[in-house]
This record gives sequence, structure tokens and C-alpha cells, in this order.
Amino acid sequence: MDSVPGVPCWVSLTVRDRQATEDFYGSVLGWSFTDSSLGPGFRTATREGDPVAGFNEAAVSWQLPVRWTVFFSVDDADLVCERVRERGATVAVGPLRVGEGRAAMAADPYGAAFGVWQGELPRGWAVGAGHAPAWLELRTGDAFAAALFYGAVLDWTKNPSHGVSYEEQSDEVHILVDGETVAGLRGGGIEAASDPQVRTRWDVYFRASDIDAALGAAERTGGTVVSPVQRAPHGRVATVRDPDGGLFRLLGS
Repeated sequence: MDSVPGVPCWVSLTVRDRQATEDFYGSVLGWSFTDSSLGPGFRTATREGDPVAGFNEAAVSWQLPVRWTVFFSVDDADLVCERVRERGATVAVGPLRVGEGRAAMAADPYGAAFGVWQGELPRGWAVGAGHAPAWLELRTGDAFAAALFYGAVLDWTKNPSHGVSYEEQSDEVHILVDGETVAGLRGGGIEAASDPQVRTRWDVYFRASDIDAALGAAERTGGTVVSPVQRAPHGRVATVRDPDGGLFRLLGS
């Protein structure tokens, strides 16, 4: 699926200790790392030559917390940031020139951080394809309200390829592009009451060919298994914290 405006287009991890973090993800997920065209302080994780994710030292240079961030492709970062503010949400950084593009970091009205990117996109990167993240999921207190926010900010209504559906079986709102699911919003579906106890965040799921071996490698290289393996609609899932504090999810069969 070709990336279009309003669609998740990349994931990136802010780090403090780059070497320890790269050693961790290399051991757990078999990633290699190269310098990024975005400039000093940016790195690209690859697997078998394919781009997987970005690493950057913004936790130090921009004073941001260590976390995985989902970025959405946009045509006009300034306009999108205006929409974010108009809807009671926050723009924390930017838009700033980064390499040949422009980026901003924001948080939705419920506290979940996300990013926007205006510029060239990684070739062949798409959620669920190759070694890119297998799944993206927003945990939020009111999934339908969150879908309305992101739809308005990212202008989904003006793009006929976008859609939103409610999946009753999993109680999730799904974001669709050309009929394909690109992300889920969980924590209160269209007919469910909002849940004030949910800690809002975007979760990034990476596929592991052997999830038990990956969890063992995570613990040996300074990570923490936050939650044990559980059965989920997409497979066996566990939540992991890397040595720098970044949370992510492993997905395996």
C-alpha cells in the first residue's frame, strides 16, 4: 500500500544511551543500524536491508521522554499543528526542519504523543508489511472521540481512501486506507463508555519469529518484560521496556 497523507508513515524512538539501546534491539529483534539522511543524531534500524524504524537522540537534544512515537504523513505540517491546537491538544516541538523534511511532536487531547512528518517517506515501509511494525494501537479512554480528533486533524474526510470502522469482536475502532487496516484505537469503542483509568499512548508492535527467545534476549541485555505473554487477536503478545525506558510490544505466534 502506498503511503498517503494522514496515514502512519514511520515510527521513531527517542533515546538517551544510543549504543546500549542499539545493542538491545539488535539482540532482541536482529536489527542493524545505519546513519540517517536526517542528519547527526539520527539513525535508521534495518532488517535484511529494509528500513524498520528511526532512532534519534531527541531525548537529550529536545528534552523529550524516551518513547516510541508513531508519525503520520502530512502535506502541510504547519496547518496540521494549527488544527491540533484548535482542538485543545498540544504541540510540544516544531514544526522544525529535519533533513529535507519538516517534523513536529504533539499530544492528542487525551495525552497520547504522536508525530507528523512532511517530506519524503521511507521506500516500501508500511504497517504490517515486511519488517515494519506489525501493528499500531492507540490505548485511550474514548476510542471514538480519539478517532474524531485524528480524523479532523489529519483531514481524513477529504480523502475518499480513508475510513473508520468499529470492530465489535475486539471492541476497537480501526483506521482503514483503501480497505486495509493500518491501526487500531482501543479503550472504549463507539458504543462503550469512556474509561478514565486507561493510560493513553500509542503502542508499537514488532513481530518476533520466536517471541520466547526474544523475551529471553531482552532480559539478558538489560530490558524488562513488563507483562507476560498473553493471547490477543493478532497472536501472542508481551510488553517490554528497553534499557532506556522505551515501552513496546512483541507479537509472535
